[in-house]
Amino acid sequence: MGMLRSLKLSLILGVAMVFLGTAAAASEFPTLDSANDRGLQVAMDMSLQKLRLDRAVAEKRLAVSLVDITDPYHPRMAEVNGNVMMYAASLPKIAILLGAIHKAHEGLLTLDVEMRSKLINMIRHSSNSDASEVLSIVGEEYLAELLQSEDYEFYKPDQGGLWVGKSYAKGPSWKRDPLFNISHGASSHEVSRFYYMLATNRLVSPQSCTIMTEILSKPAINHKFVSGIRSVHPDARIFRKSGTWRTYHSDSAIIQRDGRKYIIVALVNDPDGSKWLEKIVIEMDKIILANDSPERFAHHAVFAPTELLLH
Repeated sequence: MGMLRSLKLSLILGVAMVFLGTAAAASEFPTLDSANDRGLQVAMDMSLQKLRLDRAVAEKRLAVSLVDITDPYHPRMAEVNGNVMMYAASLPKIAILLGAIHKAHEGLLTLDVEMRSKLINMIRHSSNSDASEVLSIVGEEYLAELLQSEDYEFYKPDQGGLWVGKSYAKGPSWKRDPLFNISHGASSHEVSRFYYMLATNRLVSPQSCTIMTEILSKPAINHKFVSGIRSVHPDARIFRKSGTWRTYHSDSAIIQRDGRKYIIVALVNDPDGSKWLEKIVIEMDKIILANDSPERFAHHAVFAPTELLLH
């Protein structure tokens, strides 16, 4: 049985490599900083104005990033306040997921059934107790160094970005971020980079990306992006992590449907933020589908079947 499982896993990873090549080909993918698309940006600005959210953008209470990765080698990006770091509640649990998978890759953590269950509960159900326990195993300093490492740079000393400086339990912070004093922070741009690297097999290793993708699938909380996109496209595939605390609302996802695939990230500071996110994802989805020259997803697949990895 163990030999059969190993063979199936090898086949799964082989499929992923056929589509995207190995991690050694990472240089073939552009940076999102060079992916700004004027047409996409104009459409985003008009949509946010239509939703009467332009004032929130001007006041930096709303940040949105949208990246069309239907063709992962030629991403198209638009964003408002992309580098504005905000309190993001549970969204930065994706960083804890990365830390755990990275530590497992180094042989310093055992990714057994119990640990996988904790990671799934942390992401899909947003379990604070599991997030705190996994963070203690990964180590706050280890995670902070990883997020700032040259391999990822998800937190930049001059801009901020993705940060976890406190457990998700009561108690003092380990270390708030150096720039803005935020305990659980994110910028929409850096979260978009996280998902783009995930979608192109560049987080830790291709096998690690397959595991993380599966954990981010099947969201169990039906609100914000999930309720919004399912209201118009119930068959969409969603890989997602959200966050909520008081007036702070955040959501992040890779969404696949009808041969298209895109990353969407939004951070809000407003009591009605959850409703804003439902409307924003619907409008951004329309923008992606308005592309005149779609590349069929079947020709650019990046997600290998992962059911075998978690059973």
